[in-house]
Amino acid sequence: MQKLLEWVDARFPLIKAWNEHLAEYYAPKNFNFWYYFGSLALLVLVLQIVTGIFLTMHYKPDTALAFASVEYIMRDVPWGWLIRYMHSTGASAFFIVVYLHMFRALLYGSYRGPRELVWIIGVIIFVALMAEAFMGYLLPWGNMSYWGAQVIINLFDAIPGVGPSLSEWIRGDFVVSDATLNRFFAFHVIAVPLVLVALVFLHIVALHKVGSNNPDGIEIKENKGPDGIPVDGIPFHPYYTVKDIVGVTVFLIVFAAIMFFAPEMGGWFLEHDNFTPANVLQTPSEIVPLWYFTPYYSILRANTVAFLGLDAKVWGVIFMGLSIMVFFFLPWLDRSPVKSIRYRGWMYKSALAVFVVCFFVLGWLGTQPAVGKNVVMAQIGTVVYFLFFLLMPFYTKLDKTKPVPGRVTSK
Repeated sequence: MQKLLEWVDARFPLIKAWNEHLAEYYAPKNFNFWYYFGSLALLVLVLQIVTGIFLTMHYKPDTALAFASVEYIMRDVPWGWLIRYMHSTGASAFFIVVYLHMFRALLYGSYRGPRELVWIIGVIIFVALMAEAFMGYLLPWGNMSYWGAQVIINLFDAIPGVGPSLSEWIRGDFVVSDATLNRFFAFHVIAVPLVLVALVFLHIVALHKVGSNNPDGIEIKENKGPDGIPVDGIPFHPYYTVKDIVGVTVFLIVFAAIMFFAPEMGGWFLEHDNFTPANVLQTPSEIVPLWYFTPYYSILRANTVAFLGLDAKVWGVIFMGLSIMVFFFLPWLDRSPVKSIRYRGWMYKSALAVFVVCFFVLGWLGTQPAVGKNVVMAQIGTVVYFLFFLLMPFYTKLDKTKPVPGRVTSK
């Protein structure tokens, strides 16, 4: 085995890669619970790719056969129901761990220098993941997935000038049809997964170049011992690989419990209307996307007034896009002298708490009819959502902060 390893290493930098990214990659010694979600996101990505490969062996990207092929997978393919539920539960699990991963960045300032590029690549991954989930949502060809795709694609019509042509290009037809299903299947199975894998690779390489952040927001590379090793760092392997195995174990227990006992999660993971075939003549009573899109869907519907010659629908699309794009500018909006929430003052802590509550409220409103007080609440939530970012340069600069210790703490 030693000779084989030497033969491979002479032709491929196997040992060098192992050392740089695991054995000799020194991470802060005070990682806590919040640092599980990066590795869990990687785990779910692998899970989705593997289960997706098995699903494509029996799925038919044809409007006449798609729904029946999903039923065939569920009822007749050996263990097909398990693979399908792993994939559908994994879709929601992916967004849960990614949202928690992003929240950790907001807690400890992981988007701040020198990690701006790590954050930007991460946000691009988030956008690609949203595209992947949206296109995969159409593939079962259930009634809700059909009408959900119809509504979302029609939003592009609102873009001045290029809107109608763009919508037609996305659909591949004048209406959502067989061409749309085949197009979404190709993007969902091949194009976007390749982009996601490449982006995740770049995300990890960029992270290991500048080093991981920690709950204290201290750069451990600035305090090295005589041997050149950070005094507050420990090798990622075996310490954090073993720690991550604990997180993976707990995650898989929860994942299996949901998958075996509540795969629909009361309609949150698999909607009831999607258990009936797509029907162009029967619109669901309330067309809503799956839960991970509902905060942005709520922002879209909150715009009800025409302004500057643009109708409400156009402004809705603009604000929905801005609500995602604003994350790219986070490293430059935050003017605080400290990174971690441990040493920030009450202003940032309060703003972050209000933002989180607002995000959950917008998510819930996105599942409700856009009438009456629901619209008013969505409008208030939209204003609060954007104020968190727009006012950040001011309240982070004015906020009173605590002194940051010279060494990482074990708290």
